[in-house]
Amino acid sequence: QVQLVESGGGLVQAGGSLRLSCAASGRTFNINTMGWFRQAPGKERVFVARINWSGSSTLYADSVKGRFTISRDNAKNTVYLQMDSLKPEDTAVYYCAAVRTPFIVPANDYDYWGQGTQVTVSS
Repeated sequence: QVQLVESGGGLVQAGGSLRLSCAASGRTFNINTMGWFRQAPGKERVFVARINWSGSSTLYADSVKGRFTISRDNAKNTVYLQMDSLKPEDTAVYYCAAVRTPFIVPANDYDYWGQGTQVTVSS
């Protein structure tokens, strides 16, 4: 089993920045890809960004491209999401997830999920 714990959420004004962290523990050798997803109130969970094991491959949702940056520190078993130029529409619960495959897969194929961290962007 792998446990994921997110941190770093909070309240920020539009145009501000936050950095989310996701610490993995347990059988972390099972993990290749890590991703971030978000779910706004009354909406479905959607993909935000993903990164492969080496960090050489990243992918972003169009809505965050150029504003968010995903990175990972494998020595610390941690993945980060740097969020800049935040907008009110970025308000959501952000979830970290991990999967054993290096390939791009839908959210339902991710093996492990964190509990989520709330990000609120005020206008």
